[in-house]
Amino acid sequence: MDLATLRDTDVAALHAAADAYDGLRAALGQNLEDWRGGVDQPLAASGWAGPAADAATPSLALAAGELKAAQAEVGQLGKVLRAGADALVLARSELHRALEDARTAGMSVTEHGAVTWEPAPYADRHDPDHRSIGERTATALAARIATALARADAVDRALAARLRHYTARALDGTGLDPDSAARDRLDPGLGVPALLRLAVPPDDAPPTEVYAWWNGLPADEQQRLITDHPELVGNRDGIPAAARDRANRILLPRLLATYQGHPPPLSDRDRLRLEGFRRISARLAAAEGQDPPVLLLGIGEEGQGRAVLSFGDPDTARDVTSLVGGMGTELQRIGGGDADRARAVYDAARRADPTRSTASIAWLGYDAPLGLDVASRTAARAGADAYHRFLAGQRATHQGAPAHVTAQGHSYGSLVVGLAAQRPGGLPADDIVLVGSPGTGADHASDLGVGTDHVYVGAAAHDPVSWAPDPAALGPVARLPPNARWYGTDPASAEYGAHRFAVADGPLGPATHSSYWDDGPGGDHASIDNIGRIVSGHGDRITTEHRR
Repeated sequence: MDLATLRDTDVAALHAAADAYDGLRAALGQNLEDWRGGVDQPLAASGWAGPAADAATPSLALAAGELKAAQAEVGQLGKVLRAGADALVLARSELHRALEDARTAGMSVTEHGAVTWEPAPYADRHDPDHRSIGERTATALAARIATALARADAVDRALAARLRHYTARALDGTGLDPDSAARDRLDPGLGVPALLRLAVPPDDAPPTEVYAWWNGLPADEQQRLITDHPELVGNRDGIPAAARDRANRILLPRLLATYQGHPPPLSDRDRLRLEGFRRISARLAAAEGQDPPVLLLGIGEEGQGRAVLSFGDPDTARDVTSLVGGMGTELQRIGGGDADRARAVYDAARRADPTRSTASIAWLGYDAPLGLDVASRTAARAGADAYHRFLAGQRATHQGAPAHVTAQGHSYGSLVVGLAAQRPGGLPADDIVLVGSPGTGADHASDLGVGTDHVYVGAAAHDPVSWAPDPAALGPVARLPPNARWYGTDPASAEYGAHRFAVADGPLGPATHSSYWDDGPGGDHASIDNIGRIVSGHGDRITTEHRR
């Protein structure tokens, strides 16, 4: 695909072809109904029997099946053509924005995509800074142009391959075979999402790249993507929160309809997903028109289910915090208990400093371990990658001055946060809060990259998880430090070096492990008040207690 072809492409012809195939699909559907009403049903009611009837029945069934297969086939062609057109529009928009930015910068673009600029004034010609700025700008623009052309070329080749595929099926008759047509529609390599993804940043693209790509799209293209292809928008880190929320509010009813339509009995995992989607839907409905606004920043059926719910807009809030839940955190908790916790943190931060705006997020972007799986760090490592990317996306999309960001981890979620913080480059956060933590995979708070003065720990005296020993300590000849916990040094210990904020001791038993958000405002041992002070940027005002 060369620059002139993409720049001047009239995608309307592809959309018109897609419309024509849609019309043909509707006509075939009417033909099928006419066949059933005019042939199948009258013959079935006629009582026709005998050798002739026995010979005719298979042929009649075959004709009906071929009509149905043809309807599905041309319908798929319409979808593929429309997806190809949409993908080319995205690539063309990317190119046009780069060309416009080049013109604004006073630069020219050749037909081969090279970027040039007029010689600098004499006084600037030997200024290294002047040359460097021009070279960097030209290089960046050339890269954007090359990316747009490469994406358009990939779409063009993939669309051509799909059209050849359907042409071959029409010629050899497999397109009229109902079973073959059904299998073909289920092939993920031929689906609409696979074609569209060729025109958007790849899944591993940094959130900053995703954000730049999104901002380069015209407003009408952004809205069309949200409306027509919300699956490409709702869960992409680097796309603004408001756009993700609109896309996910389109996706959520679809997921509900899919799981409600599954034939019984549902598997345990599907049943939990369905209940989770219902709880989140109910939570959103209850919050409609309320303050703060509730945004659905993520929803999906991957693994045990994915969801991200925010109280307040993280793109505009001065203080942004997100809570990672631990063992047994299921999808329905994002519409239930974890949402309650996020709202409690929001309220506590606003009490701590009413002059600052807040966004408090319940984040489920990984498969929290269930049962004995908690002994492994595998889930935490996957969660750490996803959480790190999520916070990087929050940084990329935030408007104005950078937000004050607090990462929170509860129980096994504190290991997720700890591992994310120990990744190269650190965690995109200013403060870290760990509650009910059995360890973070780190020996000292300084390993978390935000500085020991910005790591805060809440550990109730009667929380059994915060006392969970290193498994090696259970052996008959174990000689481990007394502060060795399941996943490393006890974060509440003096050896770890973090601030330990005051919390209520809690009752004896496992309930204390989940009580850090439940003690209500007021008093020296109000855990939620201390969390609110940290989130609002006032960690120096926490009430403390001695480290272990």
